[in-house]
Amino acid sequence: MPRRREVAKRVIFPDPKYNDRLVAKFMNAVMVDGKKSTAEQIVYGAFDLIVSRTSEQPLDIFKKAFDNIRPLLEVKSRRVGGSTYQVPVEVRSDRRNALAIRWIITYARGRGEKTMQERLAGEFLDAANNRGAAVKKKEDVHRMAEANKAFAHYRW
Repeated sequence: MPRRREVAKRVIFPDPKYNDRLVAKFMNAVMVDGKKSTAEQIVYGAFDLIVSRTSEQPLDIFKKAFDNIRPLLEVKSRRVGGSTYQVPVEVRSDRRNALAIRWIITYARGRGEKTMQERLAGEFLDAANNRGAAVKKKEDVHRMAEANKAFAHYRW
């Protein structure tokens, strides 16, 4: 956090195939070592697998999965009088998207399928159906915030 001025947000251009900013942002997060074409192949390949498995629009499944994973509340540590409290706070919209992207990619990489395309497709389908590791992570975060609701008055 700079002292002098606000840091300008970079403009993310929508992806070429679906013309969606969230897909482009997700693709950038999947990308490793600047290999954007490989990330495109992975994400679009996962979308093709979703179409072949469900015969639904992949963008609808993608959006539904993200809606099921985005957290509304999280806890932040707040130090008051020598003790640290876990204070529940609402999550800003850009952070909600960032957390959802991070959780999907992390848990997709940990899955047992052979290729990353299959792992991503499986994680999207699980998240769209309200199951899977990323949805469980969101529920854990919400449960933690609910358990610490007594400390909500320490919010700043």
